[in-house]
Amino acid sequence: MIDPGILQRLGDTLDARRGADPATSYVARLLAGGEDLILRKIIEEATETLLASKQGDKLSLVREVADLWFHSLVLLTWHGLRPDDVLAELLRREGISGIDAKAERN
Repeated sequence: MIDPGILQRLGDTLDARRGADPATSYVARLLAGGEDLILRKIIEEATETLLASKQGDKLSLVREVADLWFHSLVLLTWHGLRPDDVLAELLRREGISGIDAKAERN
């Protein structure tokens, strides 16, 4: 079984990197680069995810989705949010039809 605490620990690590030296921390470098840099990384990782899927390479797909999730978590950190904020939203949506959820947003 995969440890469900991984997202919490990753969130803690990302928060801790806020004040780190960008010369020694990739996350600190992304955060110092600002939202546009983080968004460019998400676009890059989303593109690589799509390519891995189209190529049917499952291992690459898993790795690219991990990169996409990671950079999405960095974006949450940029905005002062945590993985728990997203998990709470998923919990709120659990059992609700996707069609109904979309209609509710519109």
